[in-house]
Amino acid sequence: MSQQQETEQARGKWRIEVDRLVCAGSGLCLGTAHGRMRLDGGRARPVDEVVPPDDGVRDAAETCPMEAITVRDATTGEVLAPLR
Repeated sequence: MSQQQETEQARGKWRIEVDRLVCAGSGLCLGTAHGRMRLDGGRARPVDEVVPPDDGVRDAAETCPMEAITVRDATTGEVLAPLR
């Protein structure tokens, strides 16, 4: 897929990133961002890295006790959560 196609596909979407070295594996994000996160090897991982805007995903990033989750605008890379 070309860079232009990726950019067009990402427009209006969010990218979920998890720092698996920081993640404590509490599973709090699984309940907060229902269906968007899963545990893999005892650590959180997004089901899909790029998703439509979802308040649950933003809430998961804001409430993660380890601040291991970052939500970005998939097109611009702007950090949407957690707001520091």
